[in-house]
Amino acid sequence: MKKKETCPKVKKNKLRIQRYFSDTFKRQKVKELNSALISVTELSKLYEVSPQSIYRWLHKYSPYHEKGVVQVIQMESESQKTIQLLKRLSDLERIIGQKQLQIDYLEKLVEISSEELKVDLKKNFDTWSSATSIGSSKKKDSK
Repeated sequence: MKKKETCPKVKKNKLRIQRYFSDTFKRQKVKELNSALISVTELSKLYEVSPQSIYRWLHKYSPYHEKGVVQVIQMESESQKTIQLLKRLSDLERIIGQKQLQIDYLEKLVEISSEELKVDLKKNFDTWSSATSIGSSKKKDSK
């Protein structure tokens, strides 16, 4: 049977030595983080530093990461969707109202024109369009 191999870095009885990183070292690592050359996780594993410490460095030395600034990213709320849908509904109702006014105007125009010309334009138009199609088919048959 093989014995478990212990990692040379970790020994049970040995205490960890407290380390200090200089400001220039921290600034350099923050610069690398800002330029996306290395990630917080990679830096944490590489130098055996907690991610919390690295984030403290970021807050202290980075112009892009200010402490206390919270960026919330979320999907649109239901109230926003409802407001947008109500606005869209009112726009569509307005458009339908305008179209109905146009239809009413044109029907009234046909009615007044029919009275003045003493011809029923609705019936006359229907008869004329059907007579035209019949007449054109007769011409085709006679040829």
